Amino acid sequence: MLAFKYISFHYIRYFIVILLALVLFLVGFDYMGSAEKLDISANLLLIYIVYKTFYAIDMLLPLSLIFAMISTKIFLIRSNALVSFYSLGYSRIDILKPFVIVSTAIIILFISLHSISNFARADEFAKNIRKNAQYLSPTRDLFFTYKDKFVYFSKLLPLQESAEDIRVFSFVDNSLKEVLVAKRANYRNDVWIINEADIITKPEKISFDSLGMKVTKEQNLEILKGFRPKMLDQVYEGKVNFSIIDAFDAYFLLKDQNINTNIIKSALYKIFVYPFFVPSLIVIIFFFVPISVRFLNVSLFSFSAIISSLMVWALLFSLVELSNHKTIPSELGIVFPTFLLFLVAFRQWMKYRTSPRSN
Repeated sequence: MLAFKYISFHYIRYFIVILLALVLFLVGFDYMGSAEKLDISANLLLIYIVYKTFYAIDMLLPLSLIFAMISTKIFLIRSNALVSFYSLGYSRIDILKPFVIVSTAIIILFISLHSISNFARADEFAKNIRKNAQYLSPTRDLFFTYKDKFVYFSKLLPLQESAEDIRVFSFVDNSLKEVLVAKRANYRNDVWIINEADIITKPEKISFDSLGMKVTKEQNLEILKGFRPKMLDQVYEGKVNFSIIDAFDAYFLLKDQNINTNIIKSALYKIFVYPFFVPSLIVIIFFFVPISVRFLNVSLFSFSAIISSLMVWALLFSLVELSNHKTIPSELGIVFPTFLLFLVAFRQWMKYRTSPRSN
């Protein structure tokens, strides 16, 4: 328990310092590169910086956990605390457990943050502020399918939860049956409500004797049950930054309509699977470090460990992006590499569980 508290304290301390440094560097570097484009009010500028900070945390937190482990291990070696713990009877696994438990707990907390839309979609909001001076820009010319209908929104306003210039095309046996035309629809109580609409109905049989098109006016119509404005904006614009609730809702809704859900699965894998490469990589790196400074070139080890961590993180991050853009299957780009690292880490754990305490 003494070793666990001591190591956990220093690990968390190094983690906070490293994460703060990396986030400040990324946000500061981004601001210097975007300052000329940010011709916005002070309030929007502050919101932009906050969203960029959220995005930096989302991207760099896993890497910070690994760097913090390396820094803590170097500290334990330099201070001879590691040798002292081994002399008191602690095993390698006992020393490793604080890193694994603390990093896993932080990863679980990190995953839970993705239930907050402002955190999960921070990069998207920041880009909208820089481009349009508002964090949720209108989506134009949105055309999608819903059950047996084709729906067109000329403009979707996610903040106002409304849409303008709506057309709903209904088909029966692959033949156009009617067209609903409305100027505006509002999202209320899980459905889109149209106060007033014109419904153009095509005659069942088109001939010279038919009565022609029939136009009727309808009021208080309800359409697209379950399609929240933010979900429409993300799913049909091909965006990949989902909150947890939005991702699950979108997945089940699209699956029920037999629509491709690869982007949604990729987003869910990125949230729930990808971050767990951190504990695995911590285990792998941990066992490569000698217990004493006499057996270790600290500078060389630090450089090698940091470069190796960066390479693994960059590779996984690249595979995640490729999966998000449907270049490769998300199972191959996200699940398989994370599971492979877990297998290597598990083998290392089992190998050293009963091994001697010194090299």
